Amino acid sequence: MRIITWNVNGIRAAQKKGFMRWLVQEQPDILCVQETRAHKEQLDAEILNPCTKSESTYESYWLSAQRAGYAGVALYTLLSPQSVTPLGLYEYDSEGRFLQADFESFSVISVYFPHVQESHKRLDYKIAFCEAVRNRCDYIRSHNRHVILCGDYNIAHNPIDLAQHEKHADDAGYLPEERAWIDSFLHAGYVDSFRFMHPNESGCYSWFSYRSGARQRNRGWRIDYLCVDEELAPSIKKASILAGVCGFDHNPCSIEL
Repeated sequence: MRIITWNVNGIRAAQKKGFMRWLVQEQPDILCVQETRAHKEQLDAEILNPCTKSESTYESYWLSAQRAGYAGVALYTLLSPQSVTPLGLYEYDSEGRFLQADFESFSVISVYFPHVQESHKRLDYKIAFCEAVRNRCDYIRSHNRHVILCGDYNIAHNPIDLAQHEKHADDAGYLPEERAWIDSFLHAGYVDSFRFMHPNESGCYSWFSYRSGARQRNRGWRIDYLCVDEELAPSIKKASILAGVCGFDHNPCSIEL
């Protein structure tokens, strides 16, 4: 099974940049998408139910933010889920941040963690969201189901996960409180699949600023993750950052189980 996560920074803009061709080429079993910035009724059939080269059709599920052109998550799947649900908390569901698909023995979650913004004014909101996500993951595990938490966490965990980390000590996405939450999440029995497979590999980033030629100079941040429960970790065959996709600020990230 192959699962990919990707912050596309606007699904309609991504469609114009070749997103649908990319999806047909990669053909993951499940694709989690973040920052869709659209409501379902604004999307055409090509986006909602794309077909693969083998003429299989993806089912797609959407949770949009109430605010137009903001946030939003989606999930494409070739496997029919038993159920698809949001987090169930208005303060987060209204921003389109969490969508969970339950299958027979596992749950896949497409998640878009908040940015704390300037002056760190949304830090409390973000940490509260992080805790709510962890509580849901713990609940899923308590019912003997595996968890695959996919998305844009908006956090670089360790110095190896961003270029020139010394310059970003007080920047959103690398704050001590954010990094400490990743620590606590992993210590609670979850595994960062990329670091599980590449513990010491540096220079591997999933997001690049559009400014100052950051991508060309490989000055990026690794803020997109596929985390799994520790019981599922031995099943990881491969974890990758797909760096060959151009025209986007995020790279897709994938896991093979």
